[in-house]
Amino acid sequence: MQATLSTWHNKIEAVLCDMDNTLFDLVGAKREACRCVVDYLGTGDPETLFSQFLRGIHGFEDHRNIRDYLNDLGVYEPETFEVCCRTYEDVKLDGVTAYPGVEETLRCLADAGIGLAVATDAESFQARRRLEKTGLIDHFEVVVTPEISGRRKPEPDSLLYALRQLDTAPAKAMMVGDSLVRDIAPGRLLGMVTAFAAYGEWRRSSVANVEADIVLAEFAELPGHVGILGR
Repeated sequence: MQATLSTWHNKIEAVLCDMDNTLFDLVGAKREACRCVVDYLGTGDPETLFSQFLRGIHGFEDHRNIRDYLNDLGVYEPETFEVCCRTYEDVKLDGVTAYPGVEETLRCLADAGIGLAVATDAESFQARRRLEKTGLIDHFEVVVTPEISGRRKPEPDSLLYALRQLDTAPAKAMMVGDSLVRDIAPGRLLGMVTAFAAYGEWRRSSVANVEADIVLAEFAELPGHVGILGR
């Protein structure tokens, strides 16, 4: 059950955001990149290629997923693999754009004195590229990746690192993310206010034992929940 606004809005000093599918639609960009790779090959199926990245064997960003797909099709050649990887990365990055209202919302939060950080499982190189492409990087005081914190979510290390950098106690911070397991659960474990970015939940899976304090239909709803509109 969601708590009322008055429960926390006067104490929020920092907002930690997941990145992919919270600030922008990475899955849509990945699917389009897979489509372009298949178009280049002239054979295969974009969703089958996309599913390679979901297997958990090599990781969600790893190009070895493309290598395995080419091997499955029987078309692997070093040059073909190189072109496919380059096509995939170029199209994926080009397709990443901030969700409507994200930049304005971040500016609103910062203007109200709210500290802002990103806590993502993307690699530092990928995180920086995407935040620069969307024009969002300068809005965040801190960007934490597993290379910095030492562990991936749902372990709370990245959240704790960001909170230390912002000099904010968990009870005075909010965690915003599209994954109940990887974002909301560690936020709740630390005693943070949690906001579930339902608009970015592409897997549409429910987790009965994880419940967020807030459910967002869009990122632009955040200022009202933090209490900025009433200050």
